[in-house]
Amino acid sequence: MRLSVLVICLFAVIVIYVSNQYLTKRFTETISARSEVRLALYVTNLMSDLQRNSVVPQLLARDPELISALENSDYSMSTSRLLSFVDEIGAASLTLLDRDGRAVAATDREVLGENHRNAPYFVNAQRNNQTVYTTHRDEEGRFAFVYSRKIEMAGELLGVIMVAVDAERLERGWTGVSNAVFVTDSQGIIIMSTAPRWRGLAEEEALEIESAPSAIERAFRFTQGWAALPADAYIEGEAVLRREVRVPHQGWKMVSFTTYSSVRQQVNGILALEVMGFAILLAIVFWFTSRKTASRLVFFQRESAELRALNRRLQREIAEREKVEQTLQVAEQTIAQSSKLAALGEMSAAVSHELNQPLAAMKTYLAGARLLLQRQRPDEALSSFQRIDDLLERMGAITRQLKSYARKGAEAFEPVDTRAAVSTALAMMEPQLKTRAVNIIRTIPNDPVMILGDRLRLEQVIINLLRNALDATKTADNPTVEILLAAGDTISLQIRDNGEGIENLNELFEPFYTTKAPGDGVGLGLAISSGIVNDLGGRLTARNAVDGGAIFEVQLPTMRQDVAAAE
Repeated sequence: MRLSVLVICLFAVIVIYVSNQYLTKRFTETISARSEVRLALYVTNLMSDLQRNSVVPQLLARDPELISALENSDYSMSTSRLLSFVDEIGAASLTLLDRDGRAVAATDREVLGENHRNAPYFVNAQRNNQTVYTTHRDEEGRFAFVYSRKIEMAGELLGVIMVAVDAERLERGWTGVSNAVFVTDSQGIIIMSTAPRWRGLAEEEALEIESAPSAIERAFRFTQGWAALPADAYIEGEAVLRREVRVPHQGWKMVSFTTYSSVRQQVNGILALEVMGFAILLAIVFWFTSRKTASRLVFFQRESAELRALNRRLQREIAEREKVEQTLQVAEQTIAQSSKLAALGEMSAAVSHELNQPLAAMKTYLAGARLLLQRQRPDEALSSFQRIDDLLERMGAITRQLKSYARKGAEAFEPVDTRAAVSTALAMMEPQLKTRAVNIIRTIPNDPVMILGDRLRLEQVIINLLRNALDATKTADNPTVEILLAAGDTISLQIRDNGEGIENLNELFEPFYTTKAPGDGVGLGLAISSGIVNDLGGRLTARNAVDGGAIFEVQLPTMRQDVAAAE
């Protein structure tokens, strides 16, 4: 009996020790993986904010109202102008400086009149023709992340526009019970942090002032409030996991600390079940070895049989549950991998298809600019470079649109004049129209034709339809493309060609269906266009004309008068 008990106890110790090591490692790896994913998400959000704010100075530097205010020294409406942009941009502040560095307009009215003549963001912006980034630290030790660009007219400096990144909003998004996050610059100095006392210090100095667990606890109090903390929320002195990743901006790095608080709880729960199992086993051993009388033997035998039956049922249920869990894990992994591959393929094909047209236009403009420069006509070459710059901005907008497509909704729509979208699409098609003699017939109303939608995506649809019409008229004797825009209860935009018509109308809008030669198209244009029109609340249809050629019609709901009045 003693030997049996000793063997069981020794076996229990070994099993519990091995289980503790394995489960701790497994749950720790899970915590580590989640920390890496969360840190990658933080870096993506940070770069997204920086990139979004970096474009703003270039746009505001061309704003005619700000340029007029600087030329006439009349800033009565400039602050209101900046306030109209700041919420939409998501920046911390916008500031307009005159040529002497004085703040003449700002979304933060407390800085009006301040002089920034010697500030690096003002000095560097005057010396550079591009947007300048500056990390600035004020006298109180707070860091500001500023994009600045000079405003000039006819080569004369008028002033400087400043855009400050909203770092506090990013830091609030990092706070949580399991993370303490900070960002260091290229010198290793902490410039952004969920622990305010860390800013301006190196990592070693910051941790001496306030440990990582204390910083995590501080962030947890900040987000939930001390009164809402549970009794076991105190995590002072717990071990933490450190993760570091490079931020592709100015040599920055982002570091996060994640607690292991949940690992021990999960492991202890499973170990408790194992201890219970071995306790039951020891109880059964003692029960079999301590029976004394025949009457008690019958009772104990009946109870033992019931326990064995219960144990068998439990074992069967456990085996079935384990089998189901294993099958579910395999299925989830397979579905996740398939979804990733499908999404990657669709996104790659869509990006390739949507960027082909701007790239072709850029190639044509570059060739024209090269000829103009060779002929000593730089002013006309600058016009080509400006169009190339507009195309680059459009390509950036397309990639941002595809990246955030899943998050777009009706709240992103705005009033759009369909006539302007048609004109922009024709301007985009100008390089292709110049290479061929195509008769373009436009029938467009004189009054605005307004819809509620996304102008960029509507232009994508029109460009795709025009490009297909031009391709269809390659073999026509007198290639003609007719554009007809009509407004009523619904808006109808028809694009008609005199080509050979459509052979298979049923599969026309299916992805990857194309009648073009290999290399000329991948069959995504009409599928993407149909999806965009559906998102705008309309319908895209196609049919063959009676006298030859094809007719594509976009039907969209007219914007209601009450919506137009509100806008």
